[in-house]
Amino acid sequence: MTDSLHSAAHSLRPTRRAPFRSVLLLFHRWVGLVMAGFLVIVGLTGSVLAFKTELERMINPQLFATPQHGAPALDLAALAEKAGPIVPHGQVSSVSRIEPDQVSVGFYPRNNPATGLPYDLGFTQLFLDPWTGQELGRRRYGDLSQGRVNLLPFIYQLHYELALGMPGVWVLGIVAVVWTLDCFVGFYLTLPASNCRFWQRWRLAWLIKWRASTYRVNFDLHRAGGLWLWIALLIFAWSSVQMNLWDTVYTWTTRAVLDYQPVWTELQILSKPLKDPRLDWREAFSTGQRLMAEAAVSQSFAAQEPIALSFDAGRGVYAYTVRSSRDIKRKGGSTTVFFDANTGVLLLLDLPTAQHSGNTVTTWLYELHTARVFGRPYQIFVCALGLTVTMLSVTGAYIWWRKRGVRRFAASQARSFANRRAAGPAAIPTPCEEG
Repeated sequence: MTDSLHSAAHSLRPTRRAPFRSVLLLFHRWVGLVMAGFLVIVGLTGSVLAFKTELERMINPQLFATPQHGAPALDLAALAEKAGPIVPHGQVSSVSRIEPDQVSVGFYPRNNPATGLPYDLGFTQLFLDPWTGQELGRRRYGDLSQGRVNLLPFIYQLHYELALGMPGVWVLGIVAVVWTLDCFVGFYLTLPASNCRFWQRWRLAWLIKWRASTYRVNFDLHRAGGLWLWIALLIFAWSSVQMNLWDTVYTWTTRAVLDYQPVWTELQILSKPLKDPRLDWREAFSTGQRLMAEAAVSQSFAAQEPIALSFDAGRGVYAYTVRSSRDIKRKGGSTTVFFDANTGVLLLLDLPTAQHSGNTVTTWLYELHTARVFGRPYQIFVCALGLTVTMLSVTGAYIWWRKRGVRRFAASQARSFANRRAAGPAAIPTPCEEG
């Protein structure tokens, strides 16, 4: 038993390293341990969310309409007008048709004249039939008390904010920043410490010795897995920063190197929200169509089907969104014109690509993260990547646990030897006595 522990200690004993490499190793070890639990959560939930729409159809088929072939679907303005009377205590804020057989409607709660406070509508999403405008269902997004209708939204909230609201957004945002840095640290640590036979030695870092010990297999999985998927891991780490710290770290960094003009920096918040715009939904829809057609000519892109029409009371603007030739996602679109809700004057054209370099990069990061490009094969890849992130976290924790045990054993042996040496030469057994 003692011989096997000595052997394990020898095989796991760290070699002498340069101070800089030792510092990076400590960073990778302890940062990895802190992040492990969070990355297991986002990895597993991310694997599920790669097929979010498909799973939603399986779990909540009642939220999707039966297609009426040959019958024209209602336009966005008509759907907004249909939704209004369904929720008398709410004001329609958005109408979105990302899926061809489903319309999602958002509302602002109106004030209760008896109390002066906003009504509790009891939901945040209303679903309509695109052909008839009839209600399909409603839910308070992520509220599990409403049953399976919120299972996928709850998983999304776990993935995005640990289901904790803004504190969770900030926590995962900080984890994403550290994860991004650790991607570079982890890559550096795979490089051989010396230049002697560099490529031959580094080649081993890409391999997994399946017939080796349990520790060695876990170590190889951790190192080789991180190397083979390094670019993808970096993209997902940095896109997580974009999604959680979009208005701070991501914007500062992107603007330092690229031309980046996010919508929230271009449209100012009003001192007082605009509750009743002069343009109604029909006028807003017509204005959006006209402005989009003009923008398509001036900016040389093809505007396709309408996707969404929304009203932002805080900024006093309507936003009209279509799918266009500038979009890269498989379905839906994000080509948008923003215009004054009172006058109809164009305020901003936001194109997903080929307008500002920083915006184009941001679009690609988001669509890659959400598996909305490259079809089914990429969805499967993103699902597998989430499982890989979980594996890297678990193997990293296992490596630390094994090395911690060896370090404790080595320390106890050192203390024992020191105590015997302090007791005098007679207390130290000879090699023959040890045998």
